[in-house]
Amino acid sequence: MSHIDLNLIRTFVTLYEARSVTLAAERLFVTQPSVSYGLARLRELFDDALFSRTRDGIQPTFVAEQLYGTLRDALTRIEGAVQSTRQFDPATTERRFRIALSDLGEMGFLPLILARLNRDAPQAEVEVLPLQVDQVGDWLASGKIDAAICRPPVPGTRSQVLMRERYVCLLSCDHPRIGNELSLEQFIAERHISVTRTTGHGSVEDVLTSMQLQRRISLQVPHFSVLPKIIPGTDLLAVLPAQIGRLFMQDGGLKMLELPFQVAEFNVSLNWHPNSDNSAALQWFYATVAQAIIDGQA
Repeated sequence: MSHIDLNLIRTFVTLYEARSVTLAAERLFVTQPSVSYGLARLRELFDDALFSRTRDGIQPTFVAEQLYGTLRDALTRIEGAVQSTRQFDPATTERRFRIALSDLGEMGFLPLILARLNRDAPQAEVEVLPLQVDQVGDWLASGKIDAAICRPPVPGTRSQVLMRERYVCLLSCDHPRIGNELSLEQFIAERHISVTRTTGHGSVEDVLTSMQLQRRISLQVPHFSVLPKIIPGTDLLAVLPAQIGRLFMQDGGLKMLELPFQVAEFNVSLNWHPNSDNSAALQWFYATVAQAIIDGQA
């Protein structure tokens, strides 16, 4: 036990988070047999199976559950200490950066981020994970992602405001009953498309509930990105952030109206974990992402 290979600890943490030997191998940039060999050594080291196979992948044992937090934190501190002593050169780095984005973020922010990285760090890689707001804090703490762009504040993280945003209503240009203004009565009477709240956009529902009002939801979808294909030529309404509404209107067939009730504006922020404060690579990444998006709003 006095000679523990750091790569084994990294393998354990990755297996725990990925819950799949195949996915762990991809994240570690090694072969599946290499991960299986590492797991065999870990089992011998800790005298426990650590993971058992299930229909959905692998499930950690009680011992693995007990080990994970300590080993993850130790690995993060060691990697941070090593990174803090290294010079970081964006022009030559081949590092993969992981960021969580909603589908709105993928449409509105990802092109700006990639353009800036292509200019300043052409060999860097980016992996985008679908945003799950309730998981962001854990993902950042565990190192599953390096950063996340989202609306709600994430406890225990650092953040930088990227933009101020508001909600609007998107509808077909030839809506049969609504012209250039939208009344509260029309808003409540019409049929709506609702996007699930896992991306953090639930304020409108909260305001309506406080007013003892409710929308007529005719369609519920998991992503905003389908709205430009669905709404034109229908009488459906959708609520979404104004920046994306303007983007959707570029294809024609849609118009954007102000909501007929007050909903507070909100910040869209870049979030990261304090564990990365000593990483020159990650600090550069955060600054680059933030500047790319801020410049893109000008």
